[in-house]
Amino acid sequence: MHRFPAFQLLVLVLTGFACQKAAPALPESPKVERQGDRISIPAGSALRERLQIGPALVKPIRGRLVTPAAVEADPSHLAKISPPVPGRIVKLFIRFGDTVKQGQPLLSLDSPDLAAAQTDFLRAKSARAQTERTLARQRDLAEHGIGAKREVEQAETENAAAGNEEDRATMRLKLLGMSPGNLGQALTLRSPISGRVLDLQVAPGEFRNDPNSILLIVGDLSVVWVTANVQEKDIRRVHKGDDASATFPAYPGEEFKGSVLSVADLLDPDTRTIKVRIAFQNAEARLKPGMFATVTFTGAPVSEVVVPTAALVLTGDKTYVFVETLAWQFLRRPVEPGDRDGDLTIIKSGLTAGQRVVIENAVLLQ
Repeated sequence: MHRFPAFQLLVLVLTGFACQKAAPALPESPKVERQGDRISIPAGSALRERLQIGPALVKPIRGRLVTPAAVEADPSHLAKISPPVPGRIVKLFIRFGDTVKQGQPLLSLDSPDLAAAQTDFLRAKSARAQTERTLARQRDLAEHGIGAKREVEQAETENAAAGNEEDRATMRLKLLGMSPGNLGQALTLRSPISGRVLDLQVAPGEFRNDPNSILLIVGDLSVVWVTANVQEKDIRRVHKGDDASATFPAYPGEEFKGSVLSVADLLDPDTRTIKVRIAFQNAEARLKPGMFATVTFTGAPVSEVVVPTAALVLTGDKTYVFVETLAWQFLRRPVEPGDRDGDLTIIKSGLTAGQRVVIENAVLLQ
């Protein structure tokens, strides 16, 4: 048997290691192949196991719009009581926060103008009674051939004028809120609606001579308005009867349901907004006029093209999806995204229903 010297054996071992190092490495399969916006995933690429492809869908979406708002009282259920004539407050029949019924006395007012109106009424009533007696006498004389027809006609004219004057004086008393049967008493102001005394700004003994000054406010808050200011660009998204919900800082975590009562016709030229009012039931009076709110409008369902939000890739100021053109071949296409609905995003333009796109790990194709 042939034996190699030790140094020759060492040379052979080192030569073998050198040959192994010099052997060229096998080339790796490329992950993607790019030609502009076109991308191919070659066979053997690990991306094929990580990408998920699915079609763009059509789904009925209820558009949502969120805006700031504030609580208001319904003007038709709000009465601001002012003095009909200058005068002094004699007595208050209610207190702040009281519940009142329609026609219930609120306060009494003593006024020089009221006294003058009562005097005019009494004078007119007396004058009419006098002309009626004169007319009766002239008619009696004429029937007995003593009086002249001309005198009867004159008496009739004077009686008619006195009647008109009495009617005018009576109407003035009624406009002041006083019945002719209550002469000599202070003027009593009564509530025109049922509700609660929301504000009281007067005390007995005060003299008020401004007919525009507010003495007190009575309101029915069983139904209140929440008024939202909708931006001009969003007006088309809100319609009368749409569902709406509101949240209030005063009641965190609680949502109040309602519907759009009205959409104003006039745009505010300064803020470029339009007022949208929502009616909310408020039997427990938890919602107070002046409260801030956040309103979410939900429109009628509209069919929209949607894709999973994960299918969207943002590059710079543009949004893209990767559309499958052939098996494992894709085209990067710009799209215009809209609102989100859960984990889906509306596509306003750039994509049609049924087109297959990368819906998972699309960012790996960037």
